[in-house]
Amino acid sequence: MKPEHLSLVGHEGLRIAADAMGPLDAPPVLMLHGGGQTRHAWGDTAMRLARAGYRAVCLDARGHGESEWDPEKRYDLEWFARDLVAIARALRRTPSLVGASLGGSTSLMAVGALGLQVSAVVLVDIAPKLEPAGVKRIVDFMRAHPDGFATLDAAADAVASYLPHRTRPRDLTGLKKNLRVGPDGRLRWHWDPAFLEAVARIERSIRDDQREAAARKLVGPTLLVRGMLSDLLSEEGARHFLTLVPHAEYVNVSGAAHMVAGDSNERFGDAVLEFLQRHVPSARAPSPHDDAMASPAADGNDGRPAARANDAPRASNARPPGHDAV
Repeated sequence: MKPEHLSLVGHEGLRIAADAMGPLDAPPVLMLHGGGQTRHAWGDTAMRLARAGYRAVCLDARGHGESEWDPEKRYDLEWFARDLVAIARALRRTPSLVGASLGGSTSLMAVGALGLQVSAVVLVDIAPKLEPAGVKRIVDFMRAHPDGFATLDAAADAVASYLPHRTRPRDLTGLKKNLRVGPDGRLRWHWDPAFLEAVARIERSIRDDQREAAARKLVGPTLLVRGMLSDLLSEEGARHFLTLVPHAEYVNVSGAAHMVAGDSNERFGDAVLEFLQRHVPSARAPSPHDDAMASPAADGNDGRPAARANDAPRASNARPPGHDAV
């Protein structure tokens, strides 16, 4: 299944690049990557959702990938959330959200602070209470190598050093999608350098009271997915989130760190697909092939499958007509 490239309209007309897979009339799932990543982070998971009967739309955040850079350099969380609201409200159907790290914070703010109506929310290794050391490690990595890399192998070495629990891949095609060639011929990360200024502000706001207030306003189906090896979201931070959103479900993915989808894609996909099929069923019934792909290694917070929250309130499906392509 080949993704369809889209150019969507964010806040104040900012162009947002996206890839979409799945039937046009299927339940839409907007997928938001982490800071410094691109829409390609979701490739395998998006493909799986599309085959299960969902319309998976993977977005490049403003200033990332092929999306426009904000001419006014606005990269605080509010602006990412405003882009999401603009895109979601243009859809013909109420979407579900899957957001990792920055994408999860964006989802949280769009729903809890800006009042976006959604069918379900999946937050991936992000919550209001984060570990300072984990935040610092991410920021330090993003600030490193401001002059870029001479070769793709050099960039791969930097990533391997940052993610020592992963085997360094031989095929660097995926990594290449996260880099751009500068005027000097060197490879740099595929984001607006001005984004790093906002990252510095994020570092100074580890416990965000605004995000905590937003979390309390999540009333629809909600799933928190944590990487069991994560140094950003601790078990304590996850439990704190569950006190803010008592109806939320929780999955702790073994063998995965902060970048859960990249570390354990199949287990992550199992958790997300099972959650969506219960709360936002697609028209296509699961096939034996889907069952064969299931893995028991995505466990709940006590080693059991995630608890169900079938009595959680559902968001309204009312939505004005929007983009036919999404």
